[in-house]
Amino acid sequence: MTAGKPIRAIVADDQAVVRTGFVNLLSTQDDIDVVGEAEDGERAVALALAHRPDVALLDIRMPGLDGIQAARTILRETDGATKALMLTTFDLDQYV
Repeated sequence: MTAGKPIRAIVADDQAVVRTGFVNLLSTQDDIDVVGEAEDGERAVALALAHRPDVALLDIRMPGLDGIQAARTILRETDGATKALMLTTFDLDQYV
């Protein structure tokens, strides 16, 4: 990223209200562009490969491909160019 260039992000969460909330919050920032949103990990991977965002904001628990598996795939397929930021409301050490 260069100075002045917005951070490109995707947001993935299976709960539409949570996903929309994060998209709306991030969209209020001048230096962040949300380039896609996904309801599951498979769609998040597809979006990451199509848009090559700087960051993928991923819910840990989603149906099908979960956020942890999606993050591994995104990091591998983008050679680490897309960073993963994990979200969870679960207070379980196994997810940390």
